[in-house]
Amino acid sequence: MGPHPAVAAIRLAVRRVLHDVITEFHRNAGHDRPAEAARRPAHAVGSPYAEAGTSGGSLTALPERPGTPLVLVACSGGADSMALASALAFEARKLDVRAGGITVDHNLQPGSGLRAAEVVTRLTAMDLDPVEAVAVHVGREGGPEAAARDARYAALDAAAERHGAAAVLLGHTRDDQAETVLLGLARGSGIRSLSGMAAASGPAGRYRRPFLQLDRQTARKACLVQSIPVWDDPHNIDPAYTRSRLRHEGLPALEKALGKGVVEALARTAQLSRDDADALDTWAAEAELSVRDETGRLECAGLYALPPAVRRRVLRRALIEAGAPAGSLFARHLEEVDRLITGWRGQRAINLPGRVEALRQGGRLVIRQS
Repeated sequence: MGPHPAVAAIRLAVRRVLHDVITEFHRNAGHDRPAEAARRPAHAVGSPYAEAGTSGGSLTALPERPGTPLVLVACSGGADSMALASALAFEARKLDVRAGGITVDHNLQPGSGLRAAEVVTRLTAMDLDPVEAVAVHVGREGGPEAAARDARYAALDAAAERHGAAAVLLGHTRDDQAETVLLGLARGSGIRSLSGMAAASGPAGRYRRPFLQLDRQTARKACLVQSIPVWDDPHNIDPAYTRSRLRHEGLPALEKALGKGVVEALARTAQLSRDDADALDTWAAEAELSVRDETGRLECAGLYALPPAVRRRVLRRALIEAGAPAGSLFARHLEEVDRLITGWRGQRAINLPGRVEALRQGGRLVIRQS
């Protein structure tokens, strides 16, 4: 008898990602060894993370081997990330990959250090190695949710570099994707924001999200049938947080008004938007070369001739290149700079984040540090 359908689903999702990681790892290392040829022999196990029907002795850690990629799972102790950790532990035993885990202690709640230690214990029991808890300080810039996210990713980046990890797995589900799309829509953001989270992101595609096609209930069910204990973060039901209100009030209201299938439709919108955004970004990168003069300055006439979606992408790239922080550039900034091209009336220089200014001089758009 095979595993429960929820368990099978999460394992398949992780297996696909691991095959990609292994193939890319060996290609980059010059080994060109496909994942299908890199399987490990199955271990006899006696744990809830094994296929149903297997029996035998206890798990033993596999030795580290040169040329074997390390994949880390970012685990909060919640159902999504614990399901992800269990699937990674199971699949890593069959493939030429080492598996470890990282939990980030945000220090935002009493007892957070103890909970982080519990997560370390649970991940270690799954035979993940290395496993560590990393404590971070969460600032205030951008609001509590954004500040916590920035601190978390900084810690994960540092851990990946420290351990030489080929990838870090994140437990974002289809429900998380739908929430991200709605948050982008509420902010009036562009198509890139509506594209939600990518299956692979970060430096060299470091972050992988195997569960973007799976719903939250599948992950929770997988933990339940495997008797994996999970921790429910009280912040996830705290109405002080925007995402929490959207999860428990906004999405249910939409489903009541529009019927079931809203989450799936929003996730599908994210993928379609991402495809469009990628195409426009490629177009903008090519167009930028044609609108610069021999000194590298942007020509306003050439910019004016571009479609607005392409022109604003060219402007955004130029502003970031000049030192404007990408996360601080909003639609209103780009609209003001765009008016230097499309609505020129002798405006003064526009001050932008990162002490960058944009002004029009002699038919050229000058972007520089102020």
